[in-house]
Amino acid sequence: MAINLAFEKLSLWQKVAFGAGLLERMLPNYQIFSDTAGFGETKVLRNQLDLIWQWLDKSSSCKINYDAQLTKLEPQIPDPEEFDTFGVFPALDVCMALMSLLQGMQDKSGEGLNNVARLSENSVSYYVELLLAQEDETQQVSADKIAEHPLMQWECATQHEVFDFLLTSPENKASCKKIKSLVLEEGMSNLGIEI
Repeated sequence: MAINLAFEKLSLWQKVAFGAGLLERMLPNYQIFSDTAGFGETKVLRNQLDLIWQWLDKSSSCKINYDAQLTKLEPQIPDPEEFDTFGVFPALDVCMALMSLLQGMQDKSGEGLNNVARLSENSVSYYVELLLAQEDETQQVSADKIAEHPLMQWECATQHEVFDFLLTSPENKASCKKIKSLVLEEGMSNLGIEI
């Protein structure tokens, strides 16, 4: 199942803001994994996301040293081979999404920034598939069942809501605040975990 959004209609600023909004919902998944597995420093990722929000706030002149940020991110990326817990996968998705965002911000076309949307969607899809498989081990989990699950529906609705908001919003700090409140109003990560 793919959430199809017309990313070509968005400016670079809008694409970055969209990705940052989705990352706000994904980051708690990394925190939970990090706390449980004793791996990584969530504050490194939090600082990087805060730096991206500062860049989006055009009233401040924020310069980002992308190479330095990517170098800091590297040791925070978990290797799924080294952990036998589901949490490693959403944590990995958070890192890959942040990496895509930092790399995409350097490319004026914004290519690759829609990877954040795909990674968020994949995290939810994989989690829902596991939940459904646990409920009924005899059944093959269909794509339709995943798509109908409330968490998947919520992911789709959130992505559409943020996208639609950005299409008509000014590129400023107020829009950033609105995006954050939109994505965090439920008080849950994209996997439905309370934050």
